Amino acid sequence: MNDSPKPAGKLMLVLAWVALAALLYLYFDNKIERQYNPNQQPQFSQQTLTLKQNARGHYVTSATINGEPVTLLLDTGATQISVPAHLAQQLQLQAGAASMVSTANGLVQVRQTRIDTLSIGGLTMYDLAAHLNPGLTGDTILLGMNALKDLELVQRGNTLTLRKY
Repeated sequence: MNDSPKPAGKLMLVLAWVALAALLYLYFDNKIERQYNPNQQPQFSQQTLTLKQNARGHYVTSATINGEPVTLLLDTGATQISVPAHLAQQLQLQAGAASMVSTANGLVQVRQTRIDTLSIGGLTMYDLAAHLNPGLTGDTILLGMNALKDLELVQRGNTLTLRKY
């Protein structure tokens, strides 16, 4: 008598392992994303936005630019909003004049642009200067001081509260 599994049984076993691997991938991918961006659904009430620090000590949040979903990293060391250049078309941003900016990675030539609307939760800002930065290869946008200057920032522990003036 032959004890080896039948072809249909082998197929079911392979499919079960593939399904398990896919579920594990989705679980850990989501977990890693939540560790990087713990503010995927930022809460805004009474002109106040509260953000949690991520595992690296940064404030990262989900937002929209011109109605398109984006990920922002609050960067008080950045003078202006810095958008990875490869996102320009998706975010409906027009490349303007070229200029040089000093970054943590040295001098970079960027293109000036304007953001019509930037929203984090219920906090919306309009007509913001920004630049398209070819040196940023990921999808995270640096939210610089030109956007943060009109907000009160209060950090306590691992929470940052932003309040509109």
